Amino acid sequence: MHHVHHDLKVYGGIKLFGGTGTKELTQKIADYLGLPVSGHEVIEFPNENLFVKLKGSVRGQDVYLIQTTSSPVHRNLMELLITLQTLRLDSAARITAVVPYLCYGRSDKKDQPRVPITSRLVADMIEVAGADRYMTLDPHAGQIQGFFSIPGDVLTASHLLIEYVNHNLRESMQDPVVVSVDLGFAKKGRNYAADMNMPIAFIEKRRQGNDAKAEALTLIGEVENRDVIIVDDEVDTGGSIAQAVNLVKSKGARDVYLVFVHTILSANGAERLASLPIKQIITTDSAPLSEEKQKYLEGKITILSVASLLGEVIKRAHEGRSVGEMFNE
Repeated sequence: MHHVHHDLKVYGGIKLFGGTGTKELTQKIADYLGLPVSGHEVIEFPNENLFVKLKGSVRGQDVYLIQTTSSPVHRNLMELLITLQTLRLDSAARITAVVPYLCYGRSDKKDQPRVPITSRLVADMIEVAGADRYMTLDPHAGQIQGFFSIPGDVLTASHLLIEYVNHNLRESMQDPVVVSVDLGFAKKGRNYAADMNMPIAFIEKRRQGNDAKAEALTLIGEVENRDVIIVDDEVDTGGSIAQAVNLVKSKGARDVYLVFVHTILSANGAERLASLPIKQIITTDSAPLSEEKQKYLEGKITILSVASLLGEVIKRAHEGRSVGEMFNE
């Protein structure tokens, strides 16, 4: 008699691995869970090829690999894929790719002829490399979830930002209004406004050409003599945000606050934000910000950690408990 239960999956303990792109965040998640970070080596050969070696077995274990894919994007992405394959080949029972910031999020549709959907390619690569599940924060577009065939937890860090504003800034603000940086973010912007119990205004902008530059045009809503909270999912070069800040200021806004999840700040993004007439930036550590960039923004930036959010979701995923409960869903 053979009693084989193919659908019964039994996972061992949690094993946490952190990529070189997310060392500090991995340690914070490990501290939250009261677990050690498992050891592995990542060696870069002179020809730029990467080599990964685990320092202990993960056979039969429930493995979580935490690696962001912000700058250097291609190195971080390849390291993620190679480490996933290494874990798969060592017979891990289940592998979850925890990617706080997922690269290529803007390449999510064919919005013109003869272009790729790179976001879909990245999802395929993560699956092929060996991930059974994935976790990510605030992807640039909702449909990115549909590019994965494996189950995932697509989380938002917005409630951390909203909580901070409500507890620390709200009382001192004068007639505050939320401003969505463009119409693409309007729906999420409305959620911010509802949770902070504030009215909302929108900026309509039109992109011209394929470069990252966009032209801000019109403000829909009232900001005169009001404190303004400009919300977005990520800030890259800071161009759109700079236009938004200058636009609301020209319309008579009082203090301006920036609230966003992913601090990419490529090129001279940090200097650009530092030069703007803003009171404060509230963001998260989903993508590490170099000390040099932090210096530019000293005294103006508050970085909230997503470690407890990701740590709690890892714990619940391991125990097979609802993640929606955390957000009263």
